Amino acid sequence: MKRRDHLWPATTVPTPRGLQIGGVPLRDLADEFGTPAFILDEEDFRIRCRTWRTAFTDHDVFYAAKSFLCHQVARWIKEEGLGLDVCSAAELRIAQRAEVPGESLIFHGNNKSAAELEEAVAYGVSLIVIDSYDEIARLSAVAQRQGVRQQVLIRVTPGVEAHTHSSITTGTDDQKFGFSLAVGSAHRAIAQVLQTPGLELVGLHSHLGSQILRPDVFETAAERLVDLMADTARTHGALLHRLDLGGGLGIAYLPGETPLNVGDLAPLVVARVRKACEQAGLSMPRLAVEPGRAISGPTTVTLYTVGTIKRQPGLRTWVSVDGGLSDNMRPSLYDATYTASVAGRAVGGGSVESYAICGRHCEAGDVLVPSVILPADLAVGDLLAIPASGAYHRSMANNYNGQPRPPVVSVRNGTARTLVRGETLEDVLRLDVES
Repeated sequence: MKRRDHLWPATTVPTPRGLQIGGVPLRDLADEFGTPAFILDEEDFRIRCRTWRTAFTDHDVFYAAKSFLCHQVARWIKEEGLGLDVCSAAELRIAQRAEVPGESLIFHGNNKSAAELEEAVAYGVSLIVIDSYDEIARLSAVAQRQGVRQQVLIRVTPGVEAHTHSSITTGTDDQKFGFSLAVGSAHRAIAQVLQTPGLELVGLHSHLGSQILRPDVFETAAERLVDLMADTARTHGALLHRLDLGGGLGIAYLPGETPLNVGDLAPLVVARVRKACEQAGLSMPRLAVEPGRAISGPTTVTLYTVGTIKRQPGLRTWVSVDGGLSDNMRPSLYDATYTASVAGRAVGGGSVESYAICGRHCEAGDVLVPSVILPADLAVGDLLAIPASGAYHRSMANNYNGQPRPPVVSVRNGTARTLVRGETLEDVLRLDVES
């Protein structure tokens, strides 16, 4: 089967036993690993890495670890020639365990601790993104203590509306990330960093938000940042040679949605930056981008088992599955939308019915799919798959109601292997101290 509306992993195929990914029937995966479970198509993940690397030839692509990271994924990123964007001590440790070199790392965060900065500098992280005035002094002290001159970028909020949900918009003013361009904070941060020992300002950074589906917002941000680079050169005589435009490229979650194609986006952005630099009398900087969702999101499906079906005349038919907001909190957090398919048996040709797919948790808002058309003979014990589950699902998973977090299983060429072990009840309870 060809990927349906860009929703399903690249190797998804229908069989008489239901859907198959990576040459492995989803029914067999559910039997072996249980449900809920995240099933990741390794071949699709690697292809997406290569597509981004090719689209931004001669520039840098840092995979955003926050979308999903584990040891093996970090190794794939390294093998496919991408860098890694980390924003915590744990993500940095995973990168180190996978032997991702420091020069391939960029470190983010609006409140990095002194301990995190010590570890990042000691490991030789190539770029640290400055996000506050407090951090300037904090990182300077760390760099001087270790006897290095740390290369940094300044995160700028360029005042660009990304036209996405407010909870995942990060390029507008008056928010927690970065230094505002509109009120002059970015200019002051640049001046301060240039005068601070132990730090070398090499460029600027911005990130507009997540699930962005309009290319023009990236172009607008790029122009404003180039203007700031030109102002920095005029005012301080400092020529900045790095420009990081962040990530946020959207994907399809529902049939009929069309995501932005990085092969189309990249030349537009590169051309806009080049033109802006020519007009400002600047050399073309080395660009960087930070895709996360656009790589990991479409590569993964979540498997669930139907536990109850509640039909009420005149109301929706509710289908409860064995997971919910503990493995996908995005619908509850910012109204994210999904679809679902029966995955453990062949379907087609019969009558259908509209269903609402909900989780098992004690929250009325624990609804994964408010409305979806599925076979009318849907039954308890059926296997459901929700596509586009690779970004911010396992990384945001939690233990609400004591629910163990699901495993992540990769499939490739007919073989399945565990990337992240599923939790047991003993795992959930082991931190509970008995008095």
